[in-house]
Amino acid sequence: MVQGRCMKCKKQVDIKDAKEVIMKNKMKAMKGTCGKCGTKVFRIVGKA
Repeated sequence: MVQGRCMKCKKQVDIKDAKEVIMKNKMKAMKGTCGKCGTKVFRIVGKA
């Protein structure tokens, strides 16, 4: 599982339904929802 920081839970959580996206500046990121509270979670992974 991919992990990211949830701003609502204020801790590292597993990203549910994670999808890899490429941002405008050509950086990769993971986008999904928090496995505990359902808030959107976004994590920058690195260069494409």
